[in-house]
Amino acid sequence: MAVKIRLARRGRKKAAQFDIVVADARAPRDGRFIEKLGTYDPNTNPASINFDADKAFDWIMKGAQPTDTVRAMLSYRGVLYRKHLQLGVIKGAIAQDVADERFASWKEQKDAKIEGKRTTLGTAKEEARKAQLAAETKVNEARAEAIRQKQAAAVAAATPAAAEGEATEATTEEAAS
Repeated sequence: MAVKIRLARRGRKKAAQFDIVVADARAPRDGRFIEKLGTYDPNTNPASINFDADKAFDWIMKGAQPTDTVRAMLSYRGVLYRKHLQLGVIKGAIAQDVADERFASWKEQKDAKIEGKRTTLGTAKEEARKAQLAAETKVNEARAEAIRQKQAAAVAAATPAAAEGEATEATTEEAAS
């Protein structure tokens, strides 16, 4: 029986989410599976990849073949590097503690890189929001100034007319007296 580690689609139209599953290669994409390892959400930035790395490692060591997309995810999270190191231990090229140490240092660097990307994206998003708010404020101030000028012009136009009207009434009253 050929076993694959692959994605099973779920979620609504144009908002897909995926389960990372271990399944028989003959089973349908969204059909029967042996074990669910985790989830993958490509709609976030960076994409959310949550799965049990130890279970994935066990399945890889048993001979399960990942699809191309899942292989990229496993590589991104270090499961394939861990397999590479473990094969070195099995062959006697390196000791287990050296392999564990190498994997731990790689994992630490990778986590720092991922966190740096999240921070950069968050900062860029915050900067864009502040710039948009500043632009909106500038536009609102310009509108308010234009309204004030228009009202001042209307008041100025009404004031001479009112003074002229009073002057006309005063002259009419004087003429009548």
